[in-house]
Amino acid sequence: MKGDTSMLPVAPPVRWSTWALLAGLVLLVVASFATLPLKWGEFFSADAVRTSADFLHGFAPPELAPAFLIKVGIATFETLAMSAIGTVIAALLGALLALPASGRFGKLARNATRAVLNVLRSIPELVWASILLIAAGLGPFAGTLALALHTVGVLGRLFADAFENCPPLPAATLRINGARPAEAFLYATLPQCGPQMMSYTLYRWENNIRAAAILGVVGAGGLGQMLKYHLSLFQMQSAATVIVAMLLMVAAVDGLSYVLRRAMTR
Repeated sequence: MKGDTSMLPVAPPVRWSTWALLAGLVLLVVASFATLPLKWGEFFSADAVRTSADFLHGFAPPELAPAFLIKVGIATFETLAMSAIGTVIAALLGALLALPASGRFGKLARNATRAVLNVLRSIPELVWASILLIAAGLGPFAGTLALALHTVGVLGRLFADAFENCPPLPAATLRINGARPAEAFLYATLPQCGPQMMSYTLYRWENNIRAAAILGVVGAGGLGQMLKYHLSLFQMQSAATVIVAMLLMVAAVDGLSYVLRRAMTR
């Protein structure tokens, strides 16, 4: 009957704990703004605008000498290689650690593996790079290892959650028909989780591109090391060329990753 709302589902009541959580978040935001010394007036003052404009003017025009562009190209390739190798290593190790982290080998193995993954991803790439530079020395090797260690923690957790949330019926059907646990995983669970895992890996590669460009600040090679060098010498035009190379590289990788993800979901 038109206008009859008796068959519409009734919204569940909101618990008091939800309201308390929202109120706590609002109070936290208000307290953050109240306690931080945010000097908006100085930020938008005429002197700040003039100083910023003078600083940015020093970046123009970018350095376009052929010899320097070759160095930038080599550093760009080095940054791409660092991010790609680090992501591949992390994806392989993350998939291995995701198996016990998903509870396939008992609760104890699950908790222990997830604790290791938490430690790996809790330490930022810059901290890993600073530690590994002592052991591996300056250069892209330490940066690659730093990216891999941090990304193992991220991908391992994401892969484990994907395995846990995977529908169990296909694997259970294979097990009932005599398949071994490893065969059921390879032919049922992994094909279902594969596209999602690949999407996670591509997304982390995008992030690692940006991280690899920054790791050079601590001496891990690539464009970041060039940027730190030229900024420290106040060679702003050369630094501008490096920054433009970073932007183009990130944009190209973002576009490639988007195309690959779209291709996998078709």
